Amino acid sequence: MRVEVKAKNNGELLRKLDKSLNENVTEVYINLRPTKEIVVHILERAPGVRRISCPPSLYPKVSRRIISALSQLGVELVPERFPRGRPKKYDERIVEKVIEMTKRGTPMREISERLGIPLRTVYYLVNLNCRGEH
Repeated sequence: MRVEVKAKNNGELLRKLDKSLNENVTEVYINLRPTKEIVVHILERAPGVRRISCPPSLYPKVSRRIISALSQLGVELVPERFPRGRPKKYDERIVEKVIEMTKRGTPMREISERLGIPLRTVYYLVNLNCRGEH
């Protein structure tokens, strides 16, 4: 079982870890640098954990001793990119469908009505594809 714990400081992180970790947890994501105290806390609360991940920007700041000790215990510490920003409203299937219909010569207004997408968005998606950004 995977658990994601996000906090603003180490004290808050430790409290949230207490609430969310148990024997069934095998993977933990934390948004703060894994210090010795945090790692020990995780291992005490979730003895079955096999993977701990943190943001890539914090990974280089993790002590080599911690990484080495974890690997000896069979626990992997890895950087993990967490999606940032606003989630996309239309997935790749919809975008591909818009492009396909455009190539077949379907009018933009009809694409908009059929797929239930605002006309302005249809133009935007087609324009993005023409520039090769999507």
